[in-house]
Amino acid sequence: MAKNLLIVESPAKAKTIEGYLGKDFLVKSSYGHIRDLVKGDMGIDITNNFAQTYEVPADKKQMVAELKKLAKGAEMVWLASDEDREGEAISWHLYETLGLKEATTKRIVFHEITKPAILKAIESPRHIDYNLVNAQQARRVLDRLVGFELSPVLWKKIKPSLSAGRVQSVAVRLIVDREREVNQFNAAAAYKITAKFGTGKGREQVKAELPQRFESEADAEKFLQDCINASFKVTSLETKPAKRNPAAPFTTSTLQQEASRKLGFPVSRTMQVAQRLYESGKITYMRTDSVNLSETALTAAANEIRSAYGDKYHQPRTYKTKSAGAQEAHEAIRPTYFDQHSVTGDSSEQRLYELIWKRSIASQMSEALFEKTTAHITASTRKEDLIAEGEVMKFDGFLKVYLESSDDEEQEDSENENILPPLATGQELSLLVMNATERFSRPPARYTEASLVKKLEELGIGRPSTYAPTISTIQNRGYVVKEDRDGRQRSFGSIVLENGTVSKTVKTETTGAEKSKLFPTDIGQVVNDFLVEHFKGIVDFNFTAKVEKEFDEIAQGLQNWTQMLHDFYTPFHKEVEVTTETADRANGERLLGVDPESGKNVYAKVGKFGPLVQIGQNDDEEKPRYASLMKTQSVTTVTLEEALEQFRLPFQLEDYQGKEVSVGVGRFGPYVKWGDAYISIPKNEDPLSVDQARAIEIIGEKITADAPVAHYDNLPVTKGTGRFGPFIKWNDLFINVPKAYDFDNLSDNDIRELIIKKVEKEANRFIQTWPEHKIALENGRWGPFIRFGKDMLKLGKNPATNEKYTAEELAVLSLDEVKKLIVEQVPNAFEPKATKKKAAAKTTGKTAAKAPAKKKAVAKK
Repeated sequence: MAKNLLIVESPAKAKTIEGYLGKDFLVKSSYGHIRDLVKGDMGIDITNNFAQTYEVPADKKQMVAELKKLAKGAEMVWLASDEDREGEAISWHLYETLGLKEATTKRIVFHEITKPAILKAIESPRHIDYNLVNAQQARRVLDRLVGFELSPVLWKKIKPSLSAGRVQSVAVRLIVDREREVNQFNAAAAYKITAKFGTGKGREQVKAELPQRFESEADAEKFLQDCINASFKVTSLETKPAKRNPAAPFTTSTLQQEASRKLGFPVSRTMQVAQRLYESGKITYMRTDSVNLSETALTAAANEIRSAYGDKYHQPRTYKTKSAGAQEAHEAIRPTYFDQHSVTGDSSEQRLYELIWKRSIASQMSEALFEKTTAHITASTRKEDLIAEGEVMKFDGFLKVYLESSDDEEQEDSENENILPPLATGQELSLLVMNATERFSRPPARYTEASLVKKLEELGIGRPSTYAPTISTIQNRGYVVKEDRDGRQRSFGSIVLENGTVSKTVKTETTGAEKSKLFPTDIGQVVNDFLVEHFKGIVDFNFTAKVEKEFDEIAQGLQNWTQMLHDFYTPFHKEVEVTTETADRANGERLLGVDPESGKNVYAKVGKFGPLVQIGQNDDEEKPRYASLMKTQSVTTVTLEEALEQFRLPFQLEDYQGKEVSVGVGRFGPYVKWGDAYISIPKNEDPLSVDQARAIEIIGEKITADAPVAHYDNLPVTKGTGRFGPFIKWNDLFINVPKAYDFDNLSDNDIRELIIKKVEKEANRFIQTWPEHKIALENGRWGPFIRFGKDMLKLGKNPATNEKYTAEELAVLSLDEVKKLIVEQVPNAFEPKATKKKAAAKTTGKTAAKAPAKKKAVAKK
């Protein structure tokens, strides 16, 4: 057995490190955290100074047993989890769970997975930093307290299965607030004047713009009219040098932002790819808010810049971290070897690595130099000057490698280079064309994942390790959606002066189109408003940032973590008790107006099954009428007219080919129903606009799509695209088509191959089946399991061997034996339905008079 056991979090990291160390080291992975707070209850004893109860999950017990055995036989155990608070906590959990001793345990950290870095870490070990552990514990306990105490309030006051969190609720609030800003924004119109002039030298042109804008069409038109017979000349010319500096190396948040802008990566994907690059030794640690580079890195970057581009391109630079409450003194994210301009791996790894390499190298390069020229052009008939600006690059510097992107679309447009031809003061110019175009002010931009990360960082909310999980959580919970949305058509005025004539036209443009933006859902807005009203601290930006600062102080040993939790929990728990007792139910209800037919009020609100509109109230003699909102509509913006339109659905059309045709909206969106078939109406198409001709067209498209594309074993094969991508259907089997196949041009051999693979997989999937009882023993990704109806039940150990069941053992189990295994997990699985109903009635206690009789019946039984 090896003298030294070194434990890291991931098997990929273990594999890389194992190659750097000799035979005296055995490198093993803990696969992340090996224990967590117990499930089922809070796992925190508030009365005992927030003492926690931890448990090792079932899927980690075998691995923990193996590590214990290896640790017992090793002379020294090296804990080499990541260098941040989460990593420190993992080391502490390993120390406690494996029963390690301080004399034979060492803690090491490293910023990069290279042989020199690993060997250097082993030469300078330390002990577990309990300040970092306490900071992580404080975060974990506080977040568990918030989740366990707030979620039941939301279940009671809004609807079941909702959740709230300290950071996620603030992120949702940011998105809700921004959406309301956008919806309440009133665009102001003004006319922008632009012109093109000729210099008299061939095809040379000068583009100029009037700095001020005209609020009225009449004023803009008068300006153009005044310029019909005007002469134009350059009245002043100013040329001055300008420079541009490179951006700092990547932190976690700036990497997420730039990968989103340049590569289109969601923040979660960026972190997954960066993790793989780090674990394979290609980049430094990817969770950091530092912009510093080590002396070794600075030297390596300098050598590579001089070698690849020349001495004049190198300029050593140091950067200062701007983010509030920056954590431990990590390095920025950079390549481990600057002489490697690219790496092997999948396309995502190659693209992200190239981005990191370019940003890191550019940060140590010379500034880019420009010559900026500004010309003032005056019309003889007006006092205002038009301004022409141009920029000529004199030295590219860092731009030879990299240019940072921006979230500001207007800024990106304005940075397009405009080169002016040679001009002189007093030079006469000829007007080619002048435009007065109606432009509108823009609302604040909705958040992208990248810009939300930037905002959270600016506010000091969350840390590098929490940005990606937070954004994933608020989408998974259904509080926020990320999607593209079509714009709407808008008219704008255009006035043109050309060849001495002024003409006016009205044009149209698309406005409000969004791509990959974050939108709050109706339930997200209801939950947000409830929390803002009753739990101001939880969703207060300053309060949340203050909590993050207190975590930082705990990590530095400046604050006691249990006292910090007491200070938070006491007022918070009081708020929970008061809200539970006094708050009304919340559903985001809005009064839209009055239904002209019935004279009853019309409301929009969030119901049990989603957003809806309602005519009448529950206390009316007649029951209220309900209609679901379409996915493109929202409780907060739907109008009375739009709400009343929803009550037209479903509506009947004429029969087609002997089958009834109707249009409606269901759980999965708007549809055309033809006989018993439900056919989805294309996205963003208004179902109320579907007439007989369009319905027949949609039916025809479905018939064509469902037509067999081939036959296999005398059975038809059809194609389609579903939730999980393209598929073929054969003999009631849905077979996913991988990207390796050309879905639009599948050959007979492709189809045959896909079907055979699926049939073989299905044959291996089932160990035994009892279809009439809806029971099956199946092979799954994580081993055999019992399928009981829609449920998948884990298999425990075989009592005969005290080991996991093998496929051979399961193949000979009888139906009764399998039923016993099911009853162990679902006690009333096979009770008669009547008995189940009686049990349900008993637990709900429908009437006091019947309760004693039921108790007797149970006792007698």
